[in-house]
Amino acid sequence: MTQYQPIKRLLIANRGEIAVRIIQTARRLGIHTIALYSDADARAMHVREADEAWHLGPAPARESYLDAARVLTIAREAGADAVHPGYGFLSENSDFASACAQQGLRFIGPSGAAILAMGDKSGAKALMQAAGVPVLPGYHGADQTQALLRDQAHQVGFPLLIKAASGGGGKGMRRVEQIDEFDAALAAVKREALAAFGDDRVLLERYLPRARHVEVQIFADTLGHAIYLGDRDCSLQRRHQKVIEEAPAPNIAPALRRAMGEAAVAAARAIDYVGAGTIEFLLCEDEFFFMEMNTRLQVEHPVTEAVTGQDLVAWQLAVAEGQPLPLTQEEVVLGGHAVEARLYAEDVGAGFLPASGPIQWLHWPQGVRIDTGVSAGDEVSPYYDPMIAKLIAHGQSRAESFARLADALAALSLGPLVHNGPLLLRLCEEPDVLAMAHHTQWPIPTDSLAIPDLAWPLATLWLASRTGPSPWQQAPGFRLGGSRSLTAAVRIGEEARVLTLAERAGRLTWQGETCPYELGTDFVRLQQAGRWVRCPVTPVAKAAFVLHLDGRRIPFAADDRRHRPHHDHDGAQGAVAPMHGIVVALLVEVGQPVGKGQPLLVLEAMKMEHVLKADKEGVITALSCRQGEQVSQGAVLVHFADPNTENAEGGAA
Repeated sequence: MTQYQPIKRLLIANRGEIAVRIIQTARRLGIHTIALYSDADARAMHVREADEAWHLGPAPARESYLDAARVLTIAREAGADAVHPGYGFLSENSDFASACAQQGLRFIGPSGAAILAMGDKSGAKALMQAAGVPVLPGYHGADQTQALLRDQAHQVGFPLLIKAASGGGGKGMRRVEQIDEFDAALAAVKREALAAFGDDRVLLERYLPRARHVEVQIFADTLGHAIYLGDRDCSLQRRHQKVIEEAPAPNIAPALRRAMGEAAVAAARAIDYVGAGTIEFLLCEDEFFFMEMNTRLQVEHPVTEAVTGQDLVAWQLAVAEGQPLPLTQEEVVLGGHAVEARLYAEDVGAGFLPASGPIQWLHWPQGVRIDTGVSAGDEVSPYYDPMIAKLIAHGQSRAESFARLADALAALSLGPLVHNGPLLLRLCEEPDVLAMAHHTQWPIPTDSLAIPDLAWPLATLWLASRTGPSPWQQAPGFRLGGSRSLTAAVRIGEEARVLTLAERAGRLTWQGETCPYELGTDFVRLQQAGRWVRCPVTPVAKAAFVLHLDGRRIPFAADDRRHRPHHDHDGAQGAVAPMHGIVVALLVEVGQPVGKGQPLLVLEAMKMEHVLKADKEGVITALSCRQGEQVSQGAVLVHFADPNTENAEGGAA
């Protein structure tokens, strides 16, 4: 029988919000925490929150958070008795887990052998087939020659997915519609896989166009107990990366839900698994297929914590100490519904390009759980994943949890860094999402929603009635004939206007239309075409509010002229690097003519590849970068001339 061994000093081999999350639970349990930091993270929140912090190395992850030898050296010198890897970085590195065990350090996770078994996607599928878990048809073999892979692609059929055999997190994955696309997609996946995982082997899978992504949270201890803690739906994705997750997965028959849970436990038992893990399935109507296992804590674990009332990090630590699981399968009870949104620093309108830079102002909403690793004054680094925070809402029903999350996202104020908050808000109000009509390939809407015309006079009325120091936020008093003017500088999204309304005897006039109105302490009522419409208004910060209009939540504020987005490189000419990254492929050469939309180069940033394309036709005149070179955001990488204008440079995007 395993002897109980308490953890006293915990080294956290990670950064950002997950490091802060682990610190919070460890502090509650009386465990001393040891943080690690790179040059880029010297003043990061996880460094400030930990009991002590040790310097790892330079900013690039390969020279710091992925340097297993350095992490182990610090663990010994700091007197740690356990290492928590969080997720990402070394969390699914079997050699690192084994090395921890060899040096007498408890790795908060499964054994190196279990990680190795499930980290090899091809081998994992073979194990799952042997354990009786359904798997998708595909090719998972050792022969990786291009000719054989092309032949197997024909046999699997199209559309199909090419996936990194050692991949995860949506990285190293391409959808292929026909054989003509196969070679280029294969090359791209191999490059991404080698850069992200150090292994360019791939597997092929049949692609299910309308499947749901449903995963099961499992837990196993060292005493032979294994259970599942419900499931999650993660079907809202972009580029195979999750955007919004929820628990439990909606609209699943009890028998099917139980079958998935039992299959997940069987999968864990097949490899003598210990700790927290997630079995990911593709669900197509009433059939489910094993996709992969994540041998670590998931980013979306808070929704499971919300509906179970459990602290999964505390469970991880207890299992590592040799304690039994806190609950049996029969004792697992789910309550209500929870939904999580991943707030990223990214430019949605530019194809979800990752962003980086300072956070000058930040106001977190109330009423939801916030897991974050930043505060106002911090920076989002270009060297790591650009996730800013996770917002988690819990309610008695799915509708209530989505409404609470939408309220929180509408109340969020963060800048000047560009982020996906407006998109997340839109998704929480999207009819298809609320009706559970989406799937993994449901097209996430990225075009901007138009601001309703009525929002402008309502926001003006509200701000002008709360006069401030600005001359553009006032309601001048008596005027000849009993009328008055209401003026305010209003900002809705990135648009700002100064508007003036005429008011007389409880009636507003705007753009030639006059209508009765009523102004309450938390609402505006307006009569149009004989119908009264009540629009609630919620304060979220100083001079900032949320207007509820036509089923939408519309944030507005008094325009103070400091929240305007700026673009330092608007005037730059040539193909401009949209973020810090490494040039992994140059696709053109000097003197070559190019057409509009033609790929110019491939930039790797945050373990993903981004193709820069010409925005007009021209001729390449100079290359300001080399393959393998690290480039800075805003640098002009490719110069080209308009073929009809001698020595004139054109732009690219």
